[in-house]
Amino acid sequence: MIKEIRISLVALIVSVFFLGCDDFVEEVEIVDPTAEESGEDFQPIQFVTGVYGRHTDFAYAFSFLGITEIISDNADKGSAPTDTGADKDQLDGLTHTPSSVSIRAMWTQWYKAIGRASLAIEFTESFEPIDESLRTRLIGECKFLRALNYFWLVRSFGDVPLQDVDILNRAPVTEVYAFIEQDLMEAIEALPLKSDYAVQDLGRATQGAAQALLAKVLLYQEKWQEAADMANNVINSGEYDLEPDYATVWRASTENGIESIFELQGRGEIIAHGIQQYSSTQGARGPDGFGWGFNTPSEDLLNAFESEGDAIRRDATIIFAGETLFDGRQINPGVENPRYNEKAYSSLNAGQGDGDKNIRILRFAEILLIRAEALNELGQGDAALQPLNQVRTRVSLPEITSADQNTLRQAIWKERRLELAMEHDRWYDLLRQGRAAEVMQAVGKPFETGKHELYPIPNDQLIQTPDMEQNPGW
Repeated sequence: MIKEIRISLVALIVSVFFLGCDDFVEEVEIVDPTAEESGEDFQPIQFVTGVYGRHTDFAYAFSFLGITEIISDNADKGSAPTDTGADKDQLDGLTHTPSSVSIRAMWTQWYKAIGRASLAIEFTESFEPIDESLRTRLIGECKFLRALNYFWLVRSFGDVPLQDVDILNRAPVTEVYAFIEQDLMEAIEALPLKSDYAVQDLGRATQGAAQALLAKVLLYQEKWQEAADMANNVINSGEYDLEPDYATVWRASTENGIESIFELQGRGEIIAHGIQQYSSTQGARGPDGFGWGFNTPSEDLLNAFESEGDAIRRDATIIFAGETLFDGRQINPGVENPRYNEKAYSSLNAGQGDGDKNIRILRFAEILLIRAEALNELGQGDAALQPLNQVRTRVSLPEITSADQNTLRQAIWKERRLELAMEHDRWYDLLRQGRAAEVMQAVGKPFETGKHELYPIPNDQLIQTPDMEQNPGW
């Protein structure tokens, strides 16, 4: 399993993003490839591993929760009423602003990761001597990671600067997606299958991961045939399948397992730490508690499980006050909140700051649902039923039989919510489906059409680059 390698040597300080702005500059120490002056022999693999390491920062344990789940109908802020979580109350109530720290944190985080990936590509391209197959693979890994971070950015902010092209001017969404697609197509050609990796390298980007992310990217652009075909490549690869028991999908026992396509690796110890506090920020708060209590599953999500008769996924997603968990831990009935996120729970990490939880980013069940949705939009409802029902059968739900396009569309969207609940996609799903205003207003959230579809460009960024335009409504 990959770990972050911390590099601290005398070298060249490179500004990854906007020069002159401390908040948007990532200082990365780059070793002379010859290593003659430093006396050390550093290899490209260390720099590439450092790109993965950018995804273990505290931002993924707190800010990421705010802009992906707490803002949606899936989750509430949680914690104590008086604890705002810096701005999680704003995101929960759709009162966030260009000064909201979670938005700023993820904008910065994603660009830092992109900058580090681009530097690692440049370093690896020119490094000698190196096995050419390793060089190709490492560059492919970086292109996958760069594409992933641009995908997060374009879904959140719309037009964004393409750092490798123009660091000041925002590229149109179509150009950003074209850049992402190019990186992923090149990654697909460069990366090995998951089964070709040695055990110690499980967790690195694979050909299947690049194909899966590309299928998702194509789905978001409504390129239905291409999305269906790319999802089918993953399905037919023979590399992945559903875990037999849904309850285990987010447990340590299935990390990097048969259903896993790509995960942020969180199993580590200082200095090669895991994702800082991902479990503790979401753990039960109060008597006998083990966390801060943020990002709690909403009553609306609970009702969605109940209305579908979906007890298996409900109980694998939600920790209820007073329940006994699978490992014997008892949740005190007097905890602060009635529900907590079970997908963030770690049996071995009861509130420690150094996390040991992998965050599932892409898994096989979602690829089945991507194919189902794309086929349905192509008017192939009968074909869409098979992957959809494969997901439902695992959790003992009856098969969907109607191939009517609109009926099936609603069923697939509902299935995505229940299958992927608390997995950081709900908000973006509502936006791309064009029903965020309807859904959010129905749960009492003041969604403003023409404004809330995108996050605002952070104020700190606009101060540094005043010619950059703000998003509409902000």
